[in-house]
Amino acid sequence: MDVGEGYMSIYKTQSGRKMSLKLYDAQLKKLDYSFKDIYVHTRFGRTHIVETGNLSGEPLLVFHGGNSTTAYNLLMYRFLLKDFHIYAADIIGHPGKSDEVSISPRNYDYGKWASDVIIGLGFDKIACLGVSFGGGVLAKLMCVAPGKVEKSVLIVPSGINDAFPISTVKMMIPLLKYKLTKIEKYIKETALFMAIKEEILDKDTLDMVKDSFDHVKTKVGMPSNVKERLIQQCKAPTLIMAAEKDCLFPARKVLPRAKRIIPNNIVHMLKGCGHMHMIPEREKKLIVDFLRSN
Repeated sequence: MDVGEGYMSIYKTQSGRKMSLKLYDAQLKKLDYSFKDIYVHTRFGRTHIVETGNLSGEPLLVFHGGNSTTAYNLLMYRFLLKDFHIYAADIIGHPGKSDEVSISPRNYDYGKWASDVIIGLGFDKIACLGVSFGGGVLAKLMCVAPGKVEKSVLIVPSGINDAFPISTVKMMIPLLKYKLTKIEKYIKETALFMAIKEEILDKDTLDMVKDSFDHVKTKVGMPSNVKERLIQQCKAPTLIMAAEKDCLFPARKVLPRAKRIIPNNIVHMLKGCGHMHMIPEREKKLIVDFLRSN
């Protein structure tokens, strides 16, 4: 995207933008899969998509988490690449190579954007998977264009029953300490509120979190809860996974509402997991089997 007069970057500085995109490219290379850059036009701006995985597999459109990247998300969900022809979209207004256009998470614009992406890719309908913020984007898509969703996997999703407990405010203390001192142990302390277990915080995760804190103008607004009457129009088979110890979207709040408002659902708790997690082997198999089933 050309940086013109009046342009409002989602990055703090242009040098920060370069650093962020350098990490993006380095993490993509770690996949050890060939990939292709695709750009599609939407009513909100140009959107970048990484095409990768098994090009003879079933197509799967993937939406990453907020203030994070498609490259990092693909590393975390690398197990999908063997079976599926992946189209991983850079959510517009978040780090990546899509236009830096901020759109509201409070209405259904992200659903309209996702619908435009599907049209731009040339599909009538496609299976979709969304994680965290990306789960909220997918939930909005299910509301505005239910016929475009063939199957749906929502993992630790926003947009179903967002409930920000007071405990999340505690995350701000080590984050402020990091911003003041740049001592990296505070990054780990901040991330632990979302990860629960220290072993989740591998190098790729800490690199992504540090990049987000250092270079990105953090967006705190998550996709708002979808209206029951709208999401009930979506009859696509839907798998919803929420984490037991998620400080943002806890399973005890997300799963009961998902079960009530989504017509064709399977709900599953990620036991002992926080918002940031490594998908256990059993759940990997559950996701793959669900997406491959007729």
